[in-house]
Amino acid sequence: MPSWTFSDEDLEAGLTLSTEGVLTLEVRHRGRTVLEPSRLGVRAAHADLSKGLALSGMSERRVEETYRTVTGKRREHRYEAGEWTLSFTKDGHRLDVQVRVGGHGVAYRYVVPWTGPVTVVEEASEYVLPREARAVLLPYENGRCDYEEIHRHGSVADAEPILYGYPSLFETGGSWMFVTESNLDSGYAGSRLLLDGHTFRLDLPDPYVTAASPLTTPWRTMIVGDLATIVESDLVTSLAEPSRVEDTSWIRPGAAAWSWWSDGPSTRDLDAQKRWVDFAAANGWPYVLADAGWNKEWMPELIAYAEEKGVGVWLWSHWQHVDTELEHREKLALWKEWGAVGVKIDFTESDGQDRMRWFDSILAATARLELMVVFHGGTIPRGTERTWPQFMTAEAVKGAEWIKPKPGKQPLYQPTHYLSLAFTRNVQGPMDFTPCTFTGVRTISAGFELALSVIFESGVQHFADGIEAYEARPEALRLLSAVPTAWDETRLLSGDPADHILLARRNGGEWYVGAGVSGEARTLTVPLDFLDQGEWAAEIYRDAPGDRILAETVTVSAGGKLDLAVPPNGGFTLHLRREDQ
Repeated sequence: MPSWTFSDEDLEAGLTLSTEGVLTLEVRHRGRTVLEPSRLGVRAAHADLSKGLALSGMSERRVEETYRTVTGKRREHRYEAGEWTLSFTKDGHRLDVQVRVGGHGVAYRYVVPWTGPVTVVEEASEYVLPREARAVLLPYENGRCDYEEIHRHGSVADAEPILYGYPSLFETGGSWMFVTESNLDSGYAGSRLLLDGHTFRLDLPDPYVTAASPLTTPWRTMIVGDLATIVESDLVTSLAEPSRVEDTSWIRPGAAAWSWWSDGPSTRDLDAQKRWVDFAAANGWPYVLADAGWNKEWMPELIAYAEEKGVGVWLWSHWQHVDTELEHREKLALWKEWGAVGVKIDFTESDGQDRMRWFDSILAATARLELMVVFHGGTIPRGTERTWPQFMTAEAVKGAEWIKPKPGKQPLYQPTHYLSLAFTRNVQGPMDFTPCTFTGVRTISAGFELALSVIFESGVQHFADGIEAYEARPEALRLLSAVPTAWDETRLLSGDPADHILLARRNGGEWYVGAGVSGEARTLTVPLDFLDQGEWAAEIYRDAPGDRILAETVTVSAGGKLDLAVPPNGGFTLHLRREDQ
C-alpha cells in the first residue's frame, strides 16, 4: 500500500492509501502514536471521494510567515511548516489533500475542484484515539450551536457516544493532542465531533454545504505536545487567512465596565449608565458596555458624556437587528456616527453555512465602519482575530452569566470548570467569560476569582461585578485597574486541566502570573526563570480570611522562586515590575 511520511521536529504524520483507495492519517509524537489511523475524504454530490482514490500527483512547499495580531496570548507570531499537496483522482474527478506539519501541530484540509459549484454532503474525516486516552470533552447539546456546557473528564473508552464541540483535548502517555478546526468562512459550515466507539467522526450541521469550485474546507487541526505547547500555541491563528484590515490603529484592546450582570435594570437608565462611565474612567478602564435595554433617545448623550471622560461605549444588538446590508447602513453607520466604538452582537446560535455568510458580512461591515465587534450566544473563533482584527472576543463559553447572585441558588461550577477552560476553550481564541464576579455563586476563592483576569484572555475583558463589590475590595480593584487584556508572551509554568494552573503573561516589560487550584490546600512554587536579570518588585494578591484579598509586595530575583500557600480551591495573582520602574 502506498504511504507517505511527513515530519517536523518531534512530530510525524503518516498517510496511507489502502488497496481499496481509502486514505488514512496517523500522527506520532516522539515516536508515540497519538492519533491512530483515521479515515480522510469527502462525499460530494458529484462523486464519492472517500474511496476508490488513486494518487495522481504530489507537490510540496515550505510555509514561513510572520504576522501581527492586535489581541491574543501574543501579538508577534512566526509560523513555519512543511506543506504537502497530494492529488487523487476517481473516475475523472479530483480531490486534493493538503497536509501541514509544523508549528507544533498537524493540519489538513480538502480542496475539491469541479466544473461548477461543489456540494459536499458528508466528510469521512475522523479521529481515532486510543481507548485508554485521557479526554477532556465538551458536550454539544442537542446538536445546536451550544458551547455553553461544562467539560467532562475521563477516558475515551468511558465517554458517552454523543456530539462534542471543539476543542477536544486528549492525552496519551504524556503526549497531549488538541483537536479543533481553523479558517472557517462562508464557504463551509462549522463542524463538531460524533463519538462512535473510540472514533470521533466529523459531523456537519447542514445536510450539505456548497461553494464555488474549488471548494476548500477549513483546516482540520491538531496541536500536539506537552501541556505548555498546547496552552502557548497560536496554530489556530497561524492557519487562518491574513488580515483584511490594513490600518488597525483604531482597534484598541482594554477592560470594560458592564452593568447588566450586577444590575440588569441599569441598562435602561441613562443616569445609571453615566455612573458606570464615571467608574470606568476612575479606574482606567477604556470602555463601558451598554447591554440590552439601552435607548436610542438618550444613547447619543451617553456617548458624548463618556467621550468627555475618555471612555468608549459599546452597544448591544441582537444579530437579527443587523442582518442585512440595509441594516448595516442604517444602524451600524448611525451608531458609528453617534461615536460608538464597538458592537456586542448576541444570539448568533448556529454553526451552519448560512450563519457563516452572515459572519463574513458583519465582519466586513464593522471593519469598513471601524467598529470593534464581540459575538455572544454562538460559535467559537477559528482564527478570526487574525483575519478580522477588529474582532475582539466571543462568548461560546459557560461563563459568569450563569452564576449571577440569587437567593438560594446553588453553585453551578466546580473549580475544574475554570481550569478546563484555560486548557481548551481559551486556547482556541479570545473568550468572553466576564470574570472577577466576587458576589457570584461560586466555589472558588476570591483569590482564584481575581486571578481569572490573567488566566482568561479576551481582547475586551468585561469585568462583571457591581461598583460596590469592587470598591469593597480595593486591593482587587487596584489590580484590575492595571491588568492588560492583550499580551506579548504567554507561558504555562505548570498545570493540569483537573488540578491547577500557574500561568505567566507578559505585556511590555511587566509580567503577570495567575494561579488557581482545584481541591485541597497546598503550596505552589512559582519559578522565576522567565524574568530578565535583576531584581523585581512582586505585588502579590492572595486570599485572606473572610473571602477577602490581601495585597503585599516582596522583592524577587530572576532565576529564583516564590513559594505561596494556597487555600482549598484558592489562587493568587502576581504583578512583577523591575525595581527601578
